[in-house]
Amino acid sequence: MSKQQVAYKTYLSENEIPKAWYNIRADMKTDHCPILHPGTLKPVTVEDLAPVFCDELVKQELNDKDRFIEIPEPIRDFYKMYRPSPLVRAYCLEEALQTPAKIYYKYEGGNTSGSHKLNSAIAQAYYAKEQGLTGVTTETGAGQWGTAMAMACGYFGLDLKVFMVKISAMQKPYRKTVMETFGASVTPSPSDTTNIGRKLLENDPESGGSLGCAISEAVEAAVTTEGYKYVLGSVLNQVLLHQSIIGQEAKAAFEKLGEYPDIVIGCAGGGSNLGGLMSPFMADKLAGKKAPYFIAVEPASCPSMTRGKFAYDFCDTGMVTPLAKMYTLGATYIPSSNHAGGLRYHGMAPILSQLYHDGYINEARAIMQSDVFEAATTFARHEGNLPAPESAHAIRVAIDEALKCKETGEEKTILFGLSGTGYFDLGAYMLYNEGKMTDHIPTDEELQRGFDAIPKVAV
Repeated sequence: MSKQQVAYKTYLSENEIPKAWYNIRADMKTDHCPILHPGTLKPVTVEDLAPVFCDELVKQELNDKDRFIEIPEPIRDFYKMYRPSPLVRAYCLEEALQTPAKIYYKYEGGNTSGSHKLNSAIAQAYYAKEQGLTGVTTETGAGQWGTAMAMACGYFGLDLKVFMVKISAMQKPYRKTVMETFGASVTPSPSDTTNIGRKLLENDPESGGSLGCAISEAVEAAVTTEGYKYVLGSVLNQVLLHQSIIGQEAKAAFEKLGEYPDIVIGCAGGGSNLGGLMSPFMADKLAGKKAPYFIAVEPASCPSMTRGKFAYDFCDTGMVTPLAKMYTLGATYIPSSNHAGGLRYHGMAPILSQLYHDGYINEARAIMQSDVFEAATTFARHEGNLPAPESAHAIRVAIDEALKCKETGEEKTILFGLSGTGYFDLGAYMLYNEGKMTDHIPTDEELQRGFDAIPKVAV
């Protein structure tokens, strides 16, 4: 019997969906530095965040004591539409690479939104509905988060205003259509609908935008619209908390197989996918137990971990949000418009930044997008699944690690996160297939302009 004939998906039962999210902050040896109020530069309080975020989400954001936080039953009921997601053994890819390594991926693209983002979107929409809000505002890069939030708000009957990074809105118009199908309004960012957007356009009328820009506009829209709050799809503690369901399921599936990964790989933009996949395995490392080798993979055009500064910085380009201690390229940094994926945020989640700074995340790698799409194409041809460009960053490194095993003869077990599908990214695939895709690696001078805008905070 060939490997292709062997069942290769490991499913948990519906009853095995986790009943609680895992809060890694409670186990961290060095908890990340507190988020600071932009005016006073003092640690934010519940009262500081309440005007922007839903009340329950504020509590989750600041919770560093409870290891597990119960998932409300309505959220678990919604999860049952598409969870548990499968842990897949990539036998065909292994054979193509002729590697002794075992390659697994946790597949999060099997829902209408097409990505892992729905895990947090439905939670945030639920808490907004419970608070009696009319609607929420948010930003989105490649559109996965906006699509997920539109689906979640449609489910709970909430209005949604989405500010989508302008270059992504141009490259991925069908994601905008999906969001609008679920009832959301979508505005390319920077826009002339907010004060911050108008200021950004005045400085650069041709700006392709960034997540930092879109965040600024979404926050402004939320605080100036009665009955609305702001929701965010990555970076925040609450988001990594919700996404821990990915890693918990993956770990449980490995236990069914009697296996454990030697290497865990995740793409890293703001950090939600990597943090969600990694955190339950990281709990073992924090407890001094056997643990995987953790690799974060980011785009060479937006290299916050590999070339950024570990410093307090604004979370948005308009510099109106609180400051977080994170690896950052500076809030004013805007990636090249030729970058096809959604990993366009100038910083990295504070939790992941601290874990990387302390050496718990073993390595960060920055990959050029032509190499990313080469890996995506290889994966698609052998595994029959077209990956999102974001996920393909992790695929690139998973392939590289498997080829290392081929050279050394080591039989390592590799796990990576396939965070979403690539069916709305066909424009980028077309450029790659036609040989028109280009790479942009920012110069030290380009990065320095972003670093110059990082505030000097003595904490």
